[in-house]
Amino acid sequence: MARNTDLRHVERAESIARRMDSAFRLPFTRITFGWDSLIGLVPGVGDALALAPSLYIVKSARDLRAPRRLQRRMLANIGADWVIGLIPLIGDVFDIGFKANLRNAALLRAHVEAQQAAEQAPRPPSSLSLAAGTVPDASMTPA
Repeated sequence: MARNTDLRHVERAESIARRMDSAFRLPFTRITFGWDSLIGLVPGVGDALALAPSLYIVKSARDLRAPRRLQRRMLANIGADWVIGLIPLIGDVFDIGFKANLRNAALLRAHVEAQQAAEQAPRPPSSLSLAAGTVPDASMTPA
């Protein structure tokens, strides 16, 4: 049940990331941009307002027990996006290409999928079961 809940959190983060980074496409091109780019056009306040959805994605990572190292990497992506976004024109172009929210959503999905794969992986027999004389697999018995 927790797996489905974790995936719903990831899907919510991905939905926010898509809206913030690639909701729109320039006609006749493959260039996409989102609300982050549009909000960032408002001097000063725009870049600060765009931080809220970005930080929500990092909060989701924290809620899903992502390692601190991963959370720091996500915050570094947001920080780079924010700092460079403060530079007029250059920041707006960088924002269209960097897509920090999509990067962070991809990092979050990779973490959750790896965590779920580790939970589903078969576990080696414990030393307790071997000491009790049970053999978990017939192929492991000496011939």
